[in-house]
Amino acid sequence: MMKAMLSQPMGGKTDEEIVETRERAIQVLEAKGYEVVNTLFTDEWYSHENMEKRGVVQIPLCFLAKSLENMSLCHVVYFCKGWENARGCKIEHDAAVAYGLEIIYEE
Repeated sequence: MMKAMLSQPMGGKTDEEIVETRERAIQVLEAKGYEVVNTLFTDEWYSHENMEKRGVVQIPLCFLAKSLENMSLCHVVYFCKGWENARGCKIEHDAAVAYGLEIIYEE
């Protein structure tokens, strides 16, 4: 099965907005037959407190690194609206283009 991930701006968004956008995107991708790889890291390992305990200084960069690692599992990246204004999404876009992943943009 082909795998896809989401690239989603999160800065300035409420948890509800993030979840709503993710659910819409997942529906689109699953309707196209993709298995969606998780890029919303909410388990305890990624809590602010535990990342600080592990010595993580640049927490957003840690999330981006994990997202890029998960991109290596994917054939497709789905870019949610506003990606072009979010630094992490822009880096994910550059990586997807450079490595030849298929790109889908939210309509």
